[in-house]
Amino acid sequence: MSNQSFADAPVVVIAPDSFKGSLSADGVAAAIADGIRRARADADIRICPMADGGEGTLDAMLSVGGERRVINVEGAAGARRDAAVGLLHDGSAVVETAEIVGITDPVGMGVPVDTRSTRGMGEAIRALLDEGVRRFYVALGGSSTNDAGAGLLVGLGLQLFDANGNALAPTPQALAKVARVDVSGLDARLGEASFVAMSDVDNPLNGDHGATAVFGPQKGVKPEQVATIDAALVRFADLLEAALGRRARDEAGAGAAGGLGFALRMLGGSFEPGAEVVARTIGLDDALAGAHWLITGEGRSDVQTLHGKAPFIACRHAQAAGVPATLLSGAVDSAALPRLAEHFSGCFSPAPGPITLDTAIREAATLLANEAEQLTRFKYGSRGA
Repeated sequence: MSNQSFADAPVVVIAPDSFKGSLSADGVAAAIADGIRRARADADIRICPMADGGEGTLDAMLSVGGERRVINVEGAAGARRDAAVGLLHDGSAVVETAEIVGITDPVGMGVPVDTRSTRGMGEAIRALLDEGVRRFYVALGGSSTNDAGAGLLVGLGLQLFDANGNALAPTPQALAKVARVDVSGLDARLGEASFVAMSDVDNPLNGDHGATAVFGPQKGVKPEQVATIDAALVRFADLLEAALGRRARDEAGAGAAGGLGFALRMLGGSFEPGAEVVARTIGLDDALAGAHWLITGEGRSDVQTLHGKAPFIACRHAQAAGVPATLLSGAVDSAALPRLAEHFSGCFSPAPGPITLDTAIREAATLLANEAEQLTRFKYGSRGA
């Protein structure tokens, strides 16, 4: 038990990622807060929803204010769809890949991966350029596409042609035929714009460690397609790099989001870990000032959590502030516990015993609240309303 006096009102920062398919980060935080207040009604609770560049990043960055806009764009399969973007108070914008061409979109995933495109990403950026935005945060996690960002660039004015001068769609299938790229139509306002790619992926565009080989299979790339699609991306990169006079395919992160990182690198974009950008935007360090405890978590924690995932970044910020951090995730890989325990002051799952996944998803809020209540009782004792 903590040596904090029973009489002291605990100051608790709750900074979880979303539980995919179950609760948003806000929903997770609210459930944990409910459980804490059952045990300590006097607790000073500071909610800081987190994300790491994937699904939920837009929500997390808008949690401290800003404006959500809905833009009609092309989805990964070519069908029009409404997608949300965010305008922050400083005039910058957040564009979330998972919102526009996300792997959870059944329409986009309903067509073969070599016919999907990121054109909607470029359309969203162009619409924001029209509104005067010149600084963009592009959250790269959760993409369903593998087009080297050709679609994004076409959405911004790039043109692709085959050997006969016929215009081509910006899909992996068509990139295999590309013979010329015309960069003259790229939006001139891109010269005034800056891009921050939110990703902890450092893979290059192509090769054994590239976008297609490493991330393609989870999007539907079959083993026999890897070499063909990878070669198509290389063909496109050869032409684009020659046209723009720079090389980016081997830069860290070029392979992120099926090569969207490459396109952003070609536009002069920089890369930052997504969770660090979110932590800075939401003021996590300010929330930790004077706090006694941080609770963070995600849907499932394993060794990958320690590679830039939101709970690990939240934990590192807590450690820097001298605040102990507890991990409360939907599931915790037992094999990863020794590694996780090197950083977290306890790793917990809210499941009370054998439980089906459907039940865990359906009852997540109740289970989290119950576990948070018991953790609070253990740490601080109990003081009801």
